[in-house]
Amino acid sequence: MTTSQSGFEITKPESEWRTILTPEQFNVLRKHGTERPHTSPLDKEYENGTYFCAACEQPLFTSDTKFNSGTGWPSFFNPIEGAIALTVDKSLFMTRTEVHCSRCGGHLGHVFDDGPAPTGKRYCMNGVSLEFVPA
Repeated sequence: MTTSQSGFEITKPESEWRTILTPEQFNVLRKHGTERPHTSPLDKEYENGTYFCAACEQPLFTSDTKFNSGTGWPSFFNPIEGAIALTVDKSLFMTRTEVHCSRCGGHLGHVFDDGPAPTGKRYCMNGVSLEFVPA
């Protein structure tokens, strides 16, 4: 399954994404892959800063919305306004809400309704899809 490129501000042919992204980033961001849990150093990153899309550098989350979900993936309870797009994912014999970068359509992860207050959401992101810039 690949993300439709229509409707996103940044679109590139697959060959160009392959030159910009590492193989692991390409698999997650462009082919909807998932990194193994507990493999991203961003899971335990708690410095002040901003998390950007690794494909197009759009700001997605701020460190003040990050929390330790215990899942092995970086988790946030709220994205930056307008930074993400949501779609329904019916793969793996279940229905989940998939999270994409609203600018380039890159697959970031999924959102679940078991997060902390104030939103009750857990945006469970693949660390490889993010770039962290300290404040």
